[in-house]
Amino acid sequence: MNSDQPTSQQSSSKVNSSTALPLSDKVQEALAVAKRGVDELLIESEFAQKLARSEKSGQPLRIKLGLDPTAPDLHLGHTVVLNKMRQLQNLGHNVIFLIGDFTSMIGDPSGRNATRPPLTREQIELNAKTYFAQASLVLDPERTEIRYNSEWCDPLGSRGMIQLASRYTVARMMERDDFTKRFKEGTPISVHEFLYPLMQGYDSVALKSDLELGGTDQKFNLLVGRELQKDYGQEPQCILTMPLLEGLDGVEKMSKSKNNYIGITEPANTMFAKVMSISDVMMWRYYELLSFRSMTDIAGFKVEVEGGKNPRDIKVALAQEIVARFHSQQAAEDALADFVNRSKGGIPDDVPEVSLSGAPLGIGQLLKQTNLCASTSEALRMVEQGGVRIDGAVISDKGLKLEAGQFVIQVGKRKFARVTLS
Repeated sequence: MNSDQPTSQQSSSKVNSSTALPLSDKVQEALAVAKRGVDELLIESEFAQKLARSEKSGQPLRIKLGLDPTAPDLHLGHTVVLNKMRQLQNLGHNVIFLIGDFTSMIGDPSGRNATRPPLTREQIELNAKTYFAQASLVLDPERTEIRYNSEWCDPLGSRGMIQLASRYTVARMMERDDFTKRFKEGTPISVHEFLYPLMQGYDSVALKSDLELGGTDQKFNLLVGRELQKDYGQEPQCILTMPLLEGLDGVEKMSKSKNNYIGITEPANTMFAKVMSISDVMMWRYYELLSFRSMTDIAGFKVEVEGGKNPRDIKVALAQEIVARFHSQQAAEDALADFVNRSKGGIPDDVPEVSLSGAPLGIGQLLKQTNLCASTSEALRMVEQGGVRIDGAVISDKGLKLEAGQFVIQVGKRKFARVTLS
């Protein structure tokens, strides 16, 4: 068994302390940092006492974030929780980046109306390789503990799994909204899906977590961890849920499948332009959830905008901060220059080059073959809307056919291709 394997006798600290500790100014400041931008902090008074005990004893808190490697790439929506981890890390606490290589094989049923196909071990291992490297663009890798939940889940075996399952009732599981909805609708619920929140909760027992972070969709799972810790004689963790970040459309949550995302490994110029494309209203939410600037600084920006300053200038500062975090300060400066050049009708330096044959080629086919549009119908619609330029000139003829030659094609504000047509 792993040395972290819990027993019912183990306890990270006394579950109840006889007297509440006073909250120093430092603890109050730490609490304010923890609460910035959160959806919920449960239970705040308990977490305040954990902070006070930590200050008194000099023992850092153990703060856990678990991510299942279900896809190889992270986007800014994922970093909302990672940013909070970094803030707590900067306060001197121990952060644990937990890769759910075991739980990924079950599949998280959160928010789903159908059974999620479990990933294979090969898929999980492939995705996990890139996860921490990308997360390290936000977290301080030198001060981050990396764990895999297969460390303690695999040794459980079937006997241990049955014993763990005996600690939670079906009635408690059915309190979960998505399970209740599926049951009422007659949609199948596989037995293994009940194991997911149990195993995630058991992670908190194994790691003796003081605080666990997650998105709002993870609240049920985090609460299971809290209850299991009590059952194992540990002080229950507090839980902190972060909002789900809206994507570029300002409506749906950020998602690659909805194509409204900003990937953290995207080119600097693309990342900068995407940040600049969000609305002026949505900009403040991005500041609150993604920026490392203080709330005082952000409040100052709002006053400047109310006083007549162009919100575009404030958005530029946000775009540069985000690009610098994932690339470099020089890349942020270059991205700004590229954005300004494009806004003046200039052509960026990093235009992809494409060679095509078949001249004369219709504009619809050309835009499709260069991957500037997904289909000829979309291409013709963009032409009709005045969203297509060739060598800087707007094209309005949907029947246009291009002869052999070289052209710079632009679709919308951000898509370019240098085409050689033969």
